[in-house]
Order: sequence, then structure tokens, then C-alpha cells
Amino acid sequence: MLSAGSARCRELEHPDIANFSISVFILVGILVSYLPQHAKIIMRRSSRGLSPLFVLLGTVSGTASIANILTLPESTRDMACCSDIGRFPCAAALLGIAQIGVQWTCFFFIMLLFLIFFPRNAEDTESQDANLPTWKEAIIVLAVSLAFFVFAFLGSVIFVYAAPSHTRGWANFLGLLATTLAAVQYIPQIITTWRLQETGSLSVPMMLIQTPGSFVFAASLAVRLGPGGWSAWGLFIFTGLLQGVLLGMSLWFIWRDRKAAKAGSTPAGASITEDTEQTPLIGNGTAGR
Repeated sequence: MLSAGSARCRELEHPDIANFSISVFILVGILVSYLPQHAKIIMRRSSRGLSPLFVLLGTVSGTASIANILTLPESTRDMACCSDIGRFPCAAALLGIAQIGVQWTCFFFIMLLFLIFFPRNAEDTESQDANLPTWKEAIIVLAVSLAFFVFAFLGSVIFVYAAPSHTRGWANFLGLLATTLAAVQYIPQIITTWRLQETGSLSVPMMLIQTPGSFVFAASLAVRLGPGGWSAWGLFIFTGLLQGVLLGMSLWFIWRDRKAAKAGSTPAGASITEDTEQTPLIGNGTAGR
């Protein structure tokens, strides 16, 4: 016998292979799209060029998203069905949660790399570039990110176990917050990249994957939800446009710098010796000593 949500469980018992394949493709695509950003920060041993507000908004938005999908009654119902259906149907049913989880994990790792490889200010603070973030801003990013994680975790536990009748309202709040932050996430990074006149540690390959991916995902949502679901697929179009602006700006700076290098000059705003300007907080044992 199936449990209370028997109708839903019976539906989940026979997953659609096409939808499962697409969901797995999206899951892998999310993971692969973030790897170039992780790799670039680690290889350069510097997070110079990343906006603290961009990192903060992305981390908090991701935390709100994962808390939202884990507390939605529909998600808890699907998870409960896993005890009544097979492993493959269960995995297929939870792929949506896995996608959000992978995205949150990847961006949380970016936040950690941002902090670990944050450029240490030069000993002469008067020579510090005013366009670069300070160590205090990096600490604020970490503190707010961890504080919101604790807030979302405790809030979710309280609503799920102590006030279940209000769980949907809590989940909707988290979803609205995640959507709002995601919508404006790229604006501070656009401003930072423009001020620096270079990409720094911002990964262009990541944007090359994610920018068209946003429009593809928006199109798939629009087909399934129709015009009435504009609030869902419209967000991905908006963020895709903002990321497209950032991508176009980054490609322009790269092209400009290469053209200037061939001409034997240094473009305004570009540093000649980026790696020696500042030192990451965690680097070689003798760095900065």
C-alpha cells in the first residue's frame, strides 16, 4: 500500500525518460558551468575582479533557493514517496532538488575561494586601488552569508516541525527573496568590471556557458508554463540579459588588451603586473613577509 500521497507516488513510480535525461543534462551543465570559475581563481591564486556584492547576493540567493525547495510541501511530499517507490523513480523525482543543490554548492564554493584568495592590501595602503574591495568587505560577505544560512536553516526547522501550517508561506518568502536577489546579482559585478576595465578573476568561459543556458532554460519553462508563467521564465531572461552585458564587456576588454599588447602599449585601467600588485591571503608561506 502506498502512503497518503498515493496518487502522486504512483505518478512518480513511472518517470518520463525524456524529462529525466533533460534534467540530468541540466544538472551536469550547472556543475560544468561553474568549474571554469573555480579553476580560474585557484590558478591565479587571486579573487581580484570579483565584486563582493556579486558574491554575497549569489550566495544568499542560492541559500534561499535550496531552503525554498526543501520546505515546499510539494518537495516534502515527493521526498516522502521515496520510501514507497524504487531508487530510480526516487532519483528522478528529486532531480529538481539536486539541480538547486548543485548550484548552491558551486556558488558557495566561489564565496569560499573569494575569501581564501582575497588579495592582501599592499603595505603602503595609500597606493591601494580605490576600485578594489577591502578585506573588511570580504569578511562582511562571509559573515552575512553564514548568518543567513543559520537563519534559513533554523527558520525552516521551526516552520516544518513547529508550525507546519505556515510552511508554504515561509517557502514562498524564501523563493521571492531568492528571485529578487538573483535578478540584481549581476549589476554590482557589471559596475566592478567596468571600473577595473578588466575581467580579473572573473571567468569568461563560465559566462559563455551560462548566458545562452539562461535563455534555453527560460524557453523550456515558457513551453511548459505558457504566458501565465512569465514570473518564472521571465527571471531567467532578465538575468541572461544582464550576464550577456557582462560577457560582452569582458570580451571587449580582452580584445582591447590583446590589441594593445600587440601594439606594445598598456590600455588604461589594465595592470602590467597583476600578480605582483597584491598577494592572496593564503599563498606561499613566504608571501608578504
